[in-house]
Amino acid sequence: MGYDATRPATYPDEPRLALLTQAEAHETIELLQLLEQLGPGGGGPAAGQLAADLARRLPAP
Repeated sequence: MGYDATRPATYPDEPRLALLTQAEAHETIELLQLLEQLGPGGGGPAAGQLAADLARRLPAP
């Protein structure tokens, strides 16, 4: 299925939800930190960097 630029986009009328709730973001950070510890080779550092980037975007408690 391709994108048709000649037709306007339609969106549902339901209210939009946040991409992540704050609780989900905290859980995601914890899981990324665990992945960093378990995978110090390939993806570990990337997981740690993503966790740090996400943590900086959370509102202060």
